[in-house]
Amino acid sequence: MSIFQPYTVFTRNKIWFITYLLGYLTLASSLTATIYFPLIDLLSNQYHVSVQLVNLTITCYVIFQAISPAFWAPLSDTLGRRPVFLMTFSIYVCASLGLALNKSNYTALILLRGLQSIGGSAVMSLAYAVVADVSPHSERGKILGPMLTSTNLGPCIGPVIGGGAILASGDAMWCFWALFIFGIISLLFIGWTLPETARTVVGNGAVYPQSIWRTWWNLLVEKIPKLGNNPETDNAIMPQGQITDINAGKTGKGKWIIPNPFISLKIIFYWDTILILWMAASPYAVWYCIQTSLPLIFRNTYGYNELFVGLCFLPGGLGVILGGLLAGRLLDWNYRHTARAIGLEGDSHRVDMSQFPIEKARSRGIYIVLSTSIPLLVGYGWAVHFHAHPSIPLILQALIGAKCTVILQSFSALLVDIFPRRPGAAAAANNITRCALSAAAVTTLQPLSKAIGYSWLFTLIALVDGVAGLLAVWVIRRCGSAWRQKRDSKSDD
Repeated sequence: MSIFQPYTVFTRNKIWFITYLLGYLTLASSLTATIYFPLIDLLSNQYHVSVQLVNLTITCYVIFQAISPAFWAPLSDTLGRRPVFLMTFSIYVCASLGLALNKSNYTALILLRGLQSIGGSAVMSLAYAVVADVSPHSERGKILGPMLTSTNLGPCIGPVIGGGAILASGDAMWCFWALFIFGIISLLFIGWTLPETARTVVGNGAVYPQSIWRTWWNLLVEKIPKLGNNPETDNAIMPQGQITDINAGKTGKGKWIIPNPFISLKIIFYWDTILILWMAASPYAVWYCIQTSLPLIFRNTYGYNELFVGLCFLPGGLGVILGGLLAGRLLDWNYRHTARAIGLEGDSHRVDMSQFPIEKARSRGIYIVLSTSIPLLVGYGWAVHFHAHPSIPLILQALIGAKCTVILQSFSALLVDIFPRRPGAAAAANNITRCALSAAAVTTLQPLSKAIGYSWLFTLIALVDGVAGLLAVWVIRRCGSAWRQKRDSKSDD
């Protein structure tokens, strides 16, 4: 007789280990991008090219940052998370080594920087997919909070490391060697300790992984148990309450199916996901504008050197970290509140998510957050305009960082929630829109700041982000569930 099986058989300690390991691995995206900012002038001199050509390497990095997850994330949905992690970090390590050894060839610099982005940029999408693998909807906040808190250390320490490298050695290669060492350590952690979690490969974790889907430690010391000896894991019922064997047909091996990147693009154009993606991309773009403006503001307005400019990123980083911890708690608290409001009792893991108003749960309280963000952004712009004491824009920066993180995490979680069969592809769609909107925002930032000043620039950003966000949340809460149910009845997503 079938029994109720837990969402995952991974122990709580194992899940926490995976959480913090993912937090470390996702530094590959944020640290690699931000460590580069203070190096621009130094690289221009070393490679004997203009600053504009060095900026082109940043553009190249962002382009691949946007598109590479559209390949890797869908592949992880069929092949498994672990092989894709191993492949991407192997590419990252090789590219970082090449950058460290390349001292004069600009063409190699731009090509290797693109290759480094291909290897390191997919990690966020893969991490969201792993979270969906090992945690039910009601507990994803407690996983995302610590994971993204660790991730957000990258923008904090990246500019400091880059600025410190300039002052200490004057050699940009030191930063690339640091990334190479980081990549090697990450690859070893993945190989030895990261278990396969993809539900298409190991189900809820009860199906024993085979071959490369096993950790290196497991390959050395453990034997593969025979199936059929444990009735508590051989038979199962989905946590939503549907009578089925969630491990049926799983072999512990993934399938190499050439991924279709247009799956992620298709996700972008559903009515509900357009709005959800805007709510995830808009705060990310706002925060990218804050970070991009910081070096210019604090170097030109306040006369800081590279190291002190790097230190100015720390208050915002602290706000992002605190916002991540707060968002994690809010996600789970809002889920439980919504469940009680519709009369659900007992084990919420077994809720039929096709009927659960997850859009209302994830967006609860966002009206308040958006309303407070408008005066914060306006205040930041005018504080810079009037050359206020530097503590004022730094404090406002921290509050804006917390606000952006709460909204970003809430709607990034919602996007994975509504595509349970394709969490990797959904996370990749999120990455594409975030990077595209951020690139567009940063491209217009400098000419607009020269034309209207930082005061009116950030006033404009506040109005677009706040007003459009309030309208999008209202539509999501009103129509999102109906749109999702109509889409699910017609598709396999």
